[in-house]
Amino acid sequence: MRRKLRVAAYAVCVRDGQVLLARSPGPGGVPEWVLPGGGMEHGEDPYDTVRRELAEETGYRIEVTGLLGVDSARHVLARRGLRAPVEQHGVRLVYEGRVTGGELRHEVGGSTDFAAWQDLDAVSALNRVRLVDVALRLWRERPAAGRMP
Repeated sequence: MRRKLRVAAYAVCVRDGQVLLARSPGPGGVPEWVLPGGGMEHGEDPYDTVRRELAEETGYRIEVTGLLGVDSARHVLARRGLRAPVEQHGVRLVYEGRVTGGELRHEVGGSTDFAAWQDLDAVSALNRVRLVDVALRLWRERPAAGRMP
């Protein structure tokens, strides 16, 4: 089985009791909410990745105010046709960010199609990826090791 490592950086931006999220078409076309962020380009620093990705997906510029932690997950991705499955290992750096400029807008032609501020109390009712919960827990609890048990 082929293996692939993907390193990505995401931001938790909270203000006035709301968190900034982006919406992805999701598997099977069922939309799901994700943290703004994404994969690093070769040679790119993760600090620059999170600022670039957040701007692409939301229109905002941010100041990175801290590193909340790291999340790691492995998945086997089935491929269609003759291609063999791929074991993907994702390493996700989760930063805290503060919006410093720009205007909220939706990404066009990217991995997300909508961006919005969501009430923190309402996140549990949203169709969302696991990383949203992990990141919000890192933001709330701020574990010294930067990792949730």
